[in-house]
Amino acid sequence: MKTFAEINVGDEFYSECKITISELDAYLKFSGIKNIIYDKQDKEKKMVSGRAILSKMEGEFTRLEEMYGNVLIFYGIDGDPEWKNRQTRFLKPLHTDENLKIKFKISDKREINEEFGLIGVDFEGTNQEGKTVVVSKKNLYQMKLDFKQ
Repeated sequence: MKTFAEINVGDEFYSECKITISELDAYLKFSGIKNIIYDKQDKEKKMVSGRAILSKMEGEFTRLEEMYGNVLIFYGIDGDPEWKNRQTRFLKPLHTDENLKIKFKISDKREINEEFGLIGVDFEGTNQEGKTVVVSKKNLYQMKLDFKQ
């Protein structure tokens, strides 16, 4: 686990995962998403909802060896001023059971009070062919400054 003091702007971390049909179905049920596109798809391979992809990416971030053990509180998504304050773009579809390779890049870091700091994390997900599926900038997390397990 890296502490807030050990994390630097520009640090990159990597993960890889898949989203299964049962995980997607559970997400769609939990979220209450009702969209005919999910009802009309092949039962063996479904296009994954964008929010489900982001949820999986956030989960992967919190499980990184460098992050797990910290108190991380999702704070929001600011978007990137150099990107016209856009936050997230889905560039290619991702289907269930396809590999999702994720790069997490620390894009911002600052103390917000005596107890917490704020880190900005850019997510980038690529599929098994190396094509970019999603880019999400400035995902913000409050992080406890001096957390001891």
